[in-house]
Amino acid sequence: MISNKAIEVEGKTVEEAIKQALQQLHLPRKRVKVEVISEEAKGLFGMAGAKLARVRVSLIKESKNT
Repeated sequence: MISNKAIEVEGKTVEEAIKQALQQLHLPRKRVKVEVISEEAKGLFGMAGAKLARVRVSLIKESKNT
């Protein structure tokens, strides 16, 4: 089950955006759900950064198995 806590982060690449979100949340990758909102777009002459990647990262709520 996913909790309501989610953040959206931009980065030069999808991986960079995910890394920034994990740092902000202070969580490991296995504890979150990642949704790619938009991928980065190459700029003039193939240079990165014309359009930033955007991801939404949500905390995965652990279920209690008792």
